[in-house]
Amino acid sequence: MIHKKSQKNLSIEDISTYAGRYDLDDITLSSISECGMPAKVAKQLIEDELNLDGTPILNLASFVTTWMEPEANDLIVQSLNKNFIDHDEYPQVEKLHERCVHILAELLNAPENQNYVGTGTIGSSEAIMLAGLAHKFSWRNQRKKQGKDASKPNIIMGSNVQICWDKFARYFDVEPKIIPMHKDRYHITAEDVRPLIDENTICVATILGTTFTGEYDEIEEINQLLLETKKHYGWDIPLHVDAASGGFISIFQDDKIKWDFQLEQVKSINLSGHKYGLVYPGIGWLIFKDESVIPNDLVFNVNYLGGNMPTYTLNFSRGSSMVVAQYYNFLRLGKQGYTRIVNNMMAVSNYLSQALTQHDRFSVLGTRRMEPVVTFVLNGKHHYDAYDISEQLRIYGWVVPAYSMPENAQDIIALRVVVKENFSLTLAQDFLSDLDKVIKKLDNSDNNTPQTHRHGKNIPH
Repeated sequence: MIHKKSQKNLSIEDISTYAGRYDLDDITLSSISECGMPAKVAKQLIEDELNLDGTPILNLASFVTTWMEPEANDLIVQSLNKNFIDHDEYPQVEKLHERCVHILAELLNAPENQNYVGTGTIGSSEAIMLAGLAHKFSWRNQRKKQGKDASKPNIIMGSNVQICWDKFARYFDVEPKIIPMHKDRYHITAEDVRPLIDENTICVATILGTTFTGEYDEIEEINQLLLETKKHYGWDIPLHVDAASGGFISIFQDDKIKWDFQLEQVKSINLSGHKYGLVYPGIGWLIFKDESVIPNDLVFNVNYLGGNMPTYTLNFSRGSSMVVAQYYNFLRLGKQGYTRIVNNMMAVSNYLSQALTQHDRFSVLGTRRMEPVVTFVLNGKHHYDAYDISEQLRIYGWVVPAYSMPENAQDIIALRVVVKENFSLTLAQDFLSDLDKVIKKLDNSDNNTPQTHRHGKNIPH
C-alpha cells in the first residue's frame, strides 16, 4: 500500500524555497548563521543577488573571456577539484600544461637551438612579476660577477602599461623610468627609450596592445636600439613584450608586425589565455626564449607533495581547470579556428571604428591599433561628458568604461569598446543604436550646466 506524504509533514522548504524567508533573520553582512540552510535555498538566494550583476555579453569594458563552448565548460567542472601544483598526483594535467607551453613557444617563434621554458600563471600580472624578477636577478648576478654595484636597478616602460608593471617596480624595489604619452600618440618609440638606457637597466618593457587604445609600441625599433646599445656599450639589456591583450590577436592574423622571439633582444613574453586565448579567468602564460634567463636562485624544489618538483611561481596552489580549458581550445580550434575568430572580431571592431569615425559627435583614438578595441572621445563642448554617456549606456545594459588617458594626456576622457568572441555584428549595430539614443537623450536634457566629475583612473582589464 502506498502512503502519501501528509501535507502537515511537509517541511517549509518542500512548500517553497521562499516560504522560510531565511534572509529575514539568518543572513547578515558580518556574521555566519547559526544553523545554515538547505542547499537549494542557499543557491537560490545567491542566484537572486547575482542577477543584479551586469550581463556578461554586454560587458564591453573587460578584455576577459565571458563565453566558452559547453564542452569546455564540462571539462572545467571535471577539473575543479584538482590542484594544479600537485604534479605527482595529477600528472596528466601537467602534461597538458607542458603541451600548451610547447604550442605557444612554437607560435612565438622560439629558436629551435635554444632551450625555451614557460609556465602557466594566474594571469598576465603574475607572469609579468615573474619575468621582471628573472631580469632583475640576472642583471644583479651579472653585476656582482663584474664587481659592480647592484643596488640601483631600473626598468624602462611607458605610462601606457597596465598597473601590474607599476606594482612590480614598487613591490620589488626597481626604479621605474616611465615614458609619458602625448595627446596624439599613446605608444612608446625607440627615441623615447634611448635617453633612459643605462648600465642599471634590467629590462625594457613594451606593450603589444595597450588597454587604453589597443595600440602597440615600436617593438622592432626598440629591439634594434638595444642591439646598438649592446654593440657600443656592452650592455645586454633584454626586451620583454607584454602581449597580454594583443599576443593571441597578432599570432593569428597576418599583420606583418615583428615582435616575438624572432627579435634578438626579446627574451620573455607574457600572454593572457583568459583574454584572446578565449579561456575564462584566470590563466596567463610566460615564455622565456632560453632557460638561462631564469637564475637558479629563483627556482625552488619541493618534495612534500610526493615527488621532487621545481617550482617558479608567485602563487602555489591553484585550480587545473583553466589549463585544461586552454588546451581544449588549442585542440578544438587549431590555427584556422583561431584565425577565423580573430578575423571576425577585427571585422566587428573595424565596423564600430568606421561608424564612430563617421559620427559627428565622436573621434576615434589610435593610429597603431592591432586588436579589436575601439577607443573614442566626445567632440566639442557639451553640458555632458564621457562619464555621463557611460552611465546612460548602463540603462540599456551596456558596460562601457569612461577613463582618463595616461600621464601628459590626463585631460582626455575616453570611452572604450572591447570586442570579444561572442560580440556579433548584430550586437554592434544594437550598441550603436542605443548610443544614438543616449546622445539624443542627453542633448534634450534640461540640465545645461557642465557636469563636474571626480572619477579616478579606473580601467577594467
